[in-house]
Parts: sequence; C-alpha cells; structure tokens
Amino acid sequence: MPNLWLTRLRQGHRTVDISGAMPSLPERFRGRPNLDESKCSTDCDACADVCPVNAISHAPLRIDTGACVFCPLCEPHCPTGAITFTRDHRLAARSRADLVHDSQGGRIVSALDDTMRRLFGRSLKLRQVSAGGCGGCEAELNALSNVVFDLSRFGIDFVASPRHADGVVITGPVTDNMEFALRETYAAIPPPKIVIAVGSCAISGGPYSGGGRSRDGVPGDIPVDLYVPGCPPHPFTVLDGLLRLLGRIEGGSRS
Repeated sequence: MPNLWLTRLRQGHRTVDISGAMPSLPERFRGRPNLDESKCSTDCDACADVCPVNAISHAPLRIDTGACVFCPLCEPHCPTGAITFTRDHRLAARSRADLVHDSQGGRIVSALDDTMRRLFGRSLKLRQVSAGGCGGCEAELNALSNVVFDLSRFGIDFVASPRHADGVVITGPVTDNMEFALRETYAAIPPPKIVIAVGSCAISGGPYSGGGRSRDGVPGDIPVDLYVPGCPPHPFTVLDGLLRLLGRIEGGSRS
C-alpha cells in the first residue's frame, strides 16, 4: 500500500487541460494536412500513386481526410514538399465535404443549433456500435474514459442500451453482418438523436473501401452530425469534435 501511494504522488495530476493550449501529442502523430498548391506540379502523381486509399487528387491539390489513413507515405514521396502534415489535432467536421482539404485548409466543427445544444449540451449519452471495425477506433474511444481524458467530466458518457442513449457512435466500414444491428440500434434511440462517425472506415470505408462485404461507411440514409477522421483518430481529436459540436469549445478555448 505505501508503494501505491508513492506511485500516485509521483504521477501527480494526470487529467489533461483542454482550455486553450495545444495538447502534448506522440512524436509520430500526424494532424491536419497543410497543402501548398504553388509547389505542386500538375504532371507529378507521385503522392497520389502511393496513397493506399486514393485520398489525394490534383488540379487543385486536395486530400480527403475522410478517406485518409494518415500513413507516412505521401509526404516523403512528394518531391516538391507540397504536402506536409501538421500536429493540429482538430480534424473533425460537420459535413462530409468539409473533410476535403485544399490549400485553404479545412473547416473546424460548428456547434449544433440552439435547441439541440439545450438538450445535449450538459448531458450526452452515447451508444457505440462497432460495425466491423478492426478494434483501433474502439480502443481510442475506450481511452476517452480513462483518467487522462476523463470524458465524463463534460457530461458525456457511453451507455449499454440504445434506449438510454441520445445518439450513436459508429466505427467500422459497416459490414453486411453488422448493418442490421446498426440499423436496429439507430431505430431504438429515441428522437431527437445524433450520429457520430468515427474513423476513416465509418466515413468512407477506409482500407476496406470497395470491398464486397461492406457499405463503405455509414449508409447514406442515416444522417451523420459529426465526422471524426483518422485511422484511428487520437482521443484528443474525438474529444475536440464532441465539445465543439456541443458548443463547449469556441475558437481555441473551452467555454
């Protein structure tokens, strides 16, 4: 027992502060892409050729972060340095189109309307459905409940039953075997409800795009309120998207 107390004292305060400063991220973290169209050669397809998910296009130069798996291939293969990845974790978006980045960058999440914010702004219960995911996104979502990120301090919790939920968090490419379960879960959540697609698989199919046994992400007839790209997305990216959706973060600081 004394050793346990000494360990806790050495660890100190572990819950992260998201009030303004950019968080500490792993060395190999890749965030929002930075594209310099002036450096891009239209007759060079080196970066697009090595992209495993066809997320890069030219004329103009664009990266679809909803498809991107944030691998390290395109950046070193771009001979002119037109593509670099920043350490900005703010990747989530409200619409699918906002995930396509060009030289002007991409849009940061806008908040829900006033009515939805009054309903969910201080208490949001979510049911998570792994619709054929590999486990990576699910592991990052689990991390949100640990002492470092402590999602529940913001009134956001994962629940066991869709009957008790305000919305659904979807991961995975939505395989044939999981589509029915996803639709039943969505139908069981009482309205009004929100839908959050987490990870490139849930947004576009990711590495499984075009496969014969998946839907390439959330079916089009299920409306998505928040897209969180990544493979998998860092917990900071998920947390930032959720809090901006609820109007708890505006600009660079927490409200």
